[in-house]
Amino acid sequence: MKIKEVIEEGKNALSKNNIEDNVIITRELLAFVLGVEKQYLVIHLEDELNAEDYIKFKENINKLINGMPLQYITNNQEFMGLNFFVNENVLIPQPDTEIIVEETLKKCKELLLQNGKIKILDLCTGSGAIAVSLENFLGDKAEVFASDISTKALDVAKNNNEKNNTNVRFIESNLFENIQEQKFNIIVSNPPYIRSNVINNLPKQVQNEPHLALDGGEDGLKFYKKIIEQACNYIENGYLILEIGYDQKEDVENLLKENKNYSEIKTIQDLSGNDRCVIAKVGKI
Repeated sequence: MKIKEVIEEGKNALSKNNIEDNVIITRELLAFVLGVEKQYLVIHLEDELNAEDYIKFKENINKLINGMPLQYITNNQEFMGLNFFVNENVLIPQPDTEIIVEETLKKCKELLLQNGKIKILDLCTGSGAIAVSLENFLGDKAEVFASDISTKALDVAKNNNEKNNTNVRFIESNLFENIQEQKFNIIVSNPPYIRSNVINNLPKQVQNEPHLALDGGEDGLKFYKKIIEQACNYIENGYLILEIGYDQKEDVENLLKENKNYSEIKTIQDLSGNDRCVIAKVGKI
């Protein structure tokens, strides 16, 4: 069977199962199976695909149909221009989260005018995407720490730290439980924030991501409440930066306002126009 026919077959199979972006996904999957760049497919459409590669392709198409995210098959996701290894132990970094990194970098630039070096903690790091991206951009201007409750997630994050030649320091910790370092300039977090009763209604692909990293409790605010209560004790004249769900702006801002340690609270929208990033100041800057 020719490559163009295999692409058509894969696209149709995904389309019948209501999987969006089926052409892009099919091409990316076939390129992965063949170990080539996607551009290769364009100029080799008339080439015959050998039986072994065809079988492997079909097996992976079936994994997609059964709800496995493409990134768990390819073990790769691009984020902030870097490549990250991902597997079933971590959430897949999403483009919407890049706004968290971008806003954090803006605050770092501001703080670096007053400090020779800054200290950052990425709480609930997962794959390490936020921490590794920050360290990649800041280099020796920052000391970046990252924590997670999951040992398996930290293994992935450490892999990404090595893969991207960054120097993030990792801590296994349930939120602040094992955080010995004091006085960070910035604490940034993308915690679990999906309401428990909503998880089973999410797309199959999302449901196959680790529930530990999705489940934000009955109201979706379980981790925000804990982080906001404690983070101010670990920040010295700096910022708390949180990723939120599209409908959580009011709730999270109110939690910050109720705690008198935070000021200048503001919410930033992502590129889709959804509320995504809440920033609050701690102390004097």
